[in-house]
Amino acid sequence: MALQLRQSLSLSQQLIMTPQLQQAIKLLQLSRLELLDTINQEMEANPLLDDQSPDDADDDKDNYEEKKDITEEQPLPEVAIDGQVTEDMDWEAYLSEYNTGWADAPYDAKELPTFENMTSSETSIYSHLLWQLNMGRFAEAQREIGTQIIGNLDEDGYLKISVEEIAQATGYAPEDVEETLKAIQQFDPVGVAARDTQECLLIQARFQGLGNSIVEKIILDHMDNLENKRYDRIAKDLGVTIKDILAAVSIITGFEPKPGRLYHDDDTIYISPDIYVIKVGDDYEIVLNEDGMPKLRINNYYREILSNKELLTDGTKQYIQEKLKSAAWLIKSIHQRQRTIYKVTESIVHFQRTFFDKGVAYLKPLVLRDVAESIQMHESTISRVTTNKYVHTPQGVFELKYFFNSAINSMDGDSVASESVKEHIRNIIKSEDKAKPYSDQEVADMLRDYNIDVARRTVAKYRETMGILPSRKRRVPY
Repeated sequence: MALQLRQSLSLSQQLIMTPQLQQAIKLLQLSRLELLDTINQEMEANPLLDDQSPDDADDDKDNYEEKKDITEEQPLPEVAIDGQVTEDMDWEAYLSEYNTGWADAPYDAKELPTFENMTSSETSIYSHLLWQLNMGRFAEAQREIGTQIIGNLDEDGYLKISVEEIAQATGYAPEDVEETLKAIQQFDPVGVAARDTQECLLIQARFQGLGNSIVEKIILDHMDNLENKRYDRIAKDLGVTIKDILAAVSIITGFEPKPGRLYHDDDTIYISPDIYVIKVGDDYEIVLNEDGMPKLRINNYYREILSNKELLTDGTKQYIQEKLKSAAWLIKSIHQRQRTIYKVTESIVHFQRTFFDKGVAYLKPLVLRDVAESIQMHESTISRVTTNKYVHTPQGVFELKYFFNSAINSMDGDSVASESVKEHIRNIIKSEDKAKPYSDQEVADMLRDYNIDVARRTVAKYRETMGILPSRKRRVPY
């Protein structure tokens, strides 16, 4: 059979991810702060992008033509000051009109401190301890050992290596290391450089003069019973009343189990909502957060250059056209992003109306498909929109993903959101008698009053995800 070359036509559909489409998808899943950084980077890279200030009337063609005619900057008239000053001169009006005193300051701007020196800096646990070590009356050997100890503390203030390892690293005897360690453990905050929680609490108790007391005995011999709140066993073993044990426990709970966390240098992250849901009368209004968002436009200067085609070379014209296309697509993508966020939030408000009216306990089950079908978009688009986007509601600030919950069947056949079940569990435990806390089975039985039928293990799983202790550890005897 001979081989032959043939030509044939065939039709096929293929999805091609163009750079513009990739950019639109990327902008859709960015958070508000990330979007601002991306816009600033694009404005630096693309000269055709410009930020429109609120006072600009750039859409007005007459104003643009008027600005175009101004080719030279007109000098301001020099301010003339008379040599004679009358006694009835209005100095307040003079200063308000000619406020140039700061420009003639008697010091040079170069002599001012830098901005970095003017801002406050937080003290870390390491610098705070080294400062105390250097300010104390310690020998050179103790300073060397102390520096090694402080350098091996974790962020909670605990020593992570043994005394023998420090002795081997510094070349000093373990007895000298132990002596220096005890001195550092008395630094502020007291209890720092402890090797475990028991030693940390013991150092704080002895620092307050509670040696040989019930507090010290509980820390030394009854940490397990203290953790599980078996106060009756502690009282029986020590031969004291339960009242004395509760008084000692109240002192122990006032100690700091993690001395170093007071000096954590982690900055607080503040959430800037992307959208606001405001109740107006009986309805809800949706407002996009445009504060600080640049109002992008095409730079008028390059637009005017592009109109004079005879003055441009082929390379310059192609460059400006490419940048113009990139700038126009970026502006379009940002507007599309804002419209999509608005539509998704509007759909969420429609599905979760009872939540906005009454609170978390009335949150309904919701999946991505429900919102996607209501606004005729793909589920992947809804997932990108709800990532790292926050909404300010009358019930608080929530991530858009918060409103999507799995469904739990109720006793009457309806569905209940998992977050709603967690809120009911949280309220039940909050209102319980601390001397007789509810077990997981009792909580499951009480949920039936809300037409919620869940198993005990489901209650235990939700309780653990919310960080709530089991009943035996929540009990507080009186």
